Amino acid sequence: MISFNEQQLTTVATIIARYPQGKQKSALLPVLHMAQDNFGGWLDVPVMDYVAGLLSIEPIEVYEVASFYSMYNLKPVGKHLFEVCHTGPCMINGSDEIIEYIKEKLEINVGETTSDGMFTLKTVECLGACGYAPMMQYGKTYREHLTKEKVDAIIEECRTATARNN
Repeated sequence: MISFNEQQLTTVATIIARYPQGKQKSALLPVLHMAQDNFGGWLDVPVMDYVAGLLSIEPIEVYEVASFYSMYNLKPVGKHLFEVCHTGPCMINGSDEIIEYIKEKLEINVGETTSDGMFTLKTVECLGACGYAPMMQYGKTYREHLTKEKVDAIIEECRTATARNN
């Protein structure tokens, strides 16, 4: 059964309390982040339905938001999620080539995860770092001025970190 623990439910209540009575839907983004972090790194339908119930809103309201924002994953992702910007400034500076290089290097397409479950590649809309293009978000950090060599180093860094943690 999908359920936050008592401490997490207290956090949800605190988040909801930030907003006026009857405006609990305003808590949706942070509660979705909590759900994604706590239920496997992605939001499947039962998890989104659970969030809808917590906020007393319709499930479709959760689906609309979760499917709109690229920060939410609607299917399982690898241990390392590469989110490469593919909007104008990044494209002009070579993001298409970086995306193709990552696809070849990891033998996956955009939206796929490597067979070992280690890497997922996503393309996303503007990440707000146009002056550092091409760039991607990896975890909570931006990786900027990407080159094939930098991508190789990031992949190796991920493999090393995973090996160290196993």
